[in-house]
Amino acid sequence: MTVTITHVYDTYESAESAIRELEAAGFHRDEISIIGTNAKAVDDFRAMEEKEEGDAAATGATLGGVAGAGAGMLASLGLVAIPGIGPLVAAGVLATTLAGAATGAVAGGLLGGLVAYGISEDEAEVYAESLKRGGTLVSLRAADDKADEGERIMLRHRPVDMEVRADQYRADGWQGYDPEAPAFPQKESGTGRQQPRAM
Repeated sequence: MTVTITHVYDTYESAESAIRELEAAGFHRDEISIIGTNAKAVDDFRAMEEKEEGDAAATGATLGGVAGAGAGMLASLGLVAIPGIGPLVAAGVLATTLAGAATGAVAGGLLGGLVAYGISEDEAEVYAESLKRGGTLVSLRAADDKADEGERIMLRHRPVDMEVRADQYRADGWQGYDPEAPAFPQKESGTGRQQPRAM
């Protein structure tokens, strides 16, 4: 039996460090998923989108091939263009699920993709909002006997306390994930309390 452990990190770098430590501990790349923001990768995607304007591959899912990702699971990073959010770096089973959401094969966009992956709808709303605000989600599907080790590794890299973050969002007037709401800038302070960016 496998256990799914999912955490959100305020920075891509923290998520990347967690993944590298998971791999060093013997977790296989097929057990790990990541989706989030990486400024260079997103800039590369936008450049490609401008160059190939009108090409379905530039506006849908383009998994595989983000340059400079390094060895292991991170070398398989690709990009998924999520309606309402734009391009996110992604790899693993979750990335494949979200690629289906991006192309319409999975209903409900980002929220639907997270639910299809196995995250409860209530949790998925907060995860989706965190991704929209610049967070990076890492998920591990580990065997029962390795789940505790995986959780300890992921916690060492200071993931977000999602209950606290949801309370912060609600205190700012958030009522649930809305893909049509204005986009938020990349996190700087880690508080998740930025104001919407003008579009």
